[in-house]
Amino acid sequence: MTLRKILSLEDYRKAARRRLPHLLYSFIAGGAETESALRANEAAFGRWAFVPRVLVDVSRRAQAATLFGVPYASPFGIAPMGVGALSAYRYDVVAARAAGKAQIPFILSASSLIPLEAVRAVGPTTWYQAYLPGEPARIEALVDRVAAAGFDTLVLTADVPVAANRENNERNGFSVPLRPSLRLALDGLTHPRWLLGTALRTLSAHGMPHFENMDATRGPPVLSRDLVRAIGLRDQLAWQHLELIRRRWRGLLVVKGILSAQDAVIARDSGADGIIISNHGGRQLDGAAAPLDVLPEIAQVARGLAIMIDGGIRRGTDVLKALALGAHFVFLGRPFMYAAAVAGEAGITHAARLLAQEIDRDLALLGANALSALQPDMVRRQA
Repeated sequence: MTLRKILSLEDYRKAARRRLPHLLYSFIAGGAETESALRANEAAFGRWAFVPRVLVDVSRRAQAATLFGVPYASPFGIAPMGVGALSAYRYDVVAARAAGKAQIPFILSASSLIPLEAVRAVGPTTWYQAYLPGEPARIEALVDRVAAAGFDTLVLTADVPVAANRENNERNGFSVPLRPSLRLALDGLTHPRWLLGTALRTLSAHGMPHFENMDATRGPPVLSRDLVRAIGLRDQLAWQHLELIRRRWRGLLVVKGILSAQDAVIARDSGADGIIISNHGGRQLDGAAAPLDVLPEIAQVARGLAIMIDGGIRRGTDVLKALALGAHFVFLGRPFMYAAAVAGEAGITHAARLLAQEIDRDLALLGANALSALQPDMVRRQA
């Protein structure tokens, strides 16, 4: 009954806002400082308009995409979202499983709360995303663990040298590590479906969640004050560490958090197979450029790389605009997290189906039979 009322990804956001405790919803939905980068991500898509072709036989249209030589059913995947299991029961497992069934990739966050080995076991299309300190021994040990678990794609997040200033989290009572408080307890009690279906169910079946995948060994629990110390020296991470990973990692290597054309070229020359153009969903540097705004200039110089993008994508039209401007693939994070919070694996499956249906319809209306037909002249920047 719930899913029949969900007609778009935006409907999931509204439903999740009602279901989740306020501090968790605000953590997912919010950005850094004034949230200008967060707002700019979605606004960027509104600055581009389609120039469709008409009287084209589009009866044979298809949205299958190939990335790194791997066929996917659609040109989108699920972006990494940290501590997802706090908002949806076993989030990373259900997301990996749903993505595998939908034949799309899912990127597991390093700050997830379920061991990466368990997630990879149920999700053959799962990639691993790392937050790494500039410490070679820790880098090598984690890379070896990821390889042993059977992952074929490693994503290095490059835009988190320090923690962002997320004032909305402080105002709403959310922190990592979590701090027990009366406010937190009341927030949970007033959202009984989350309290029973996620929080208490997790504690009874799996115990206190830990940060499982930040290092080669298990990290601290979500309530531990040792988390900050365990993160390590991220502000020392540099291009030579990417080269170190490239020498040790035999699989596909992606750099996430690129906004500069110059950095895209350096990533390619350092051995990356692909990049994700991203400003971390507006959650790191406030005022950073929207990924869509820098996509065309990066696409011009980053030949030889798989170009992916995230940030602000909410509709099939957004997906097609990004592809027309030079992206090969897109990722969405928040919408799938909302979907899981509302209806678990079924919610994610339904969300992927809605987006795929929009892409199919939009291809027809645009006069295109395949993603390869999408070209820059099919979109026009508006004043």
